[in-house]
Amino acid sequence: MPKTIDELLGLLDLETIEEGLYRGSQLPTALQQTFGGQVLAQALVAAHRTVEPDRMVHSLHGYFLRPGVLNQPLIYQADNLRDGRGFSSRHTVARQDGVPRFAMNASFHIDEDGLDHADPMPPKVPRPDQCPRMSEIFAARLGPDSPLVHEWDALDVRFAGDSAQSSMIAPGAHQAHMRVWVRTVDRLPHDQVIHRAMLAYISDLTLLAVSTLPHPEVVFLSPGMQTASIDHAMWFHRDARADEWLLYDQVSPSASGALGFSTGRLFQDGRLVASCSQEGLIRVIK
Repeated sequence: MPKTIDELLGLLDLETIEEGLYRGSQLPTALQQTFGGQVLAQALVAAHRTVEPDRMVHSLHGYFLRPGVLNQPLIYQADNLRDGRGFSSRHTVARQDGVPRFAMNASFHIDEDGLDHADPMPPKVPRPDQCPRMSEIFAARLGPDSPLVHEWDALDVRFAGDSAQSSMIAPGAHQAHMRVWVRTVDRLPHDQVIHRAMLAYISDLTLLAVSTLPHPEVVFLSPGMQTASIDHAMWFHRDARADEWLLYDQVSPSASGALGFSTGRLFQDGRLVASCSQEGLIRVIK
């Protein structure tokens, strides 16, 4: 996985094969399959390449159909479903060896004025500098020699509490609740397409893990669990910068039948900038 911002941006710098057809690179990883956030971000960049620059993605809905093979690039085909006066729709499929691995519908919208309201950011959240790094949490739970400890070094992720640690998140209505602060380790270009693609990348980082919090007998990403994102939806409400602190507030309303369901809200400077939801496999291996 990317260790630096240059490597992370390189993943989003898709090679154009022809109009609507793009090649996305991969990097060595400790994961067993391609990181879902990477596929989301690359698919979004591919779709954006086919849309007029006055339109910005406001929602996406994706399905992870098969695991991505790690040692070969992904080919993205973005099809134009509709261009209207205010909205555009695209369908993007990621393939390897001609086999579909991921499919996404995305909607794009012109900038226009309208009604405006949003939920406030949760109160009494510790500042990022008061929170331990996620790499420290991984080292404590998986061991300091686990390759996952440095899997996302291009991101600065700080653990701001979960429902298993009431000292950081007070017990409430959610059995499964986690908060993290996150940003890229270095500055990014002033391109909102890049920032929204980065938000999609970030959104897959911890969301499924929230659904395992009420179950102390399992450790997410450990050999005792088989995990995989199945579907992922995201809504972009306002412009945001992925290189400035974002609070990712996540809850899991339900887990059953080896499936975990989680929702998340991303706040920046006290404003809600994006929302997402995901269902994924959380199968316990005996």
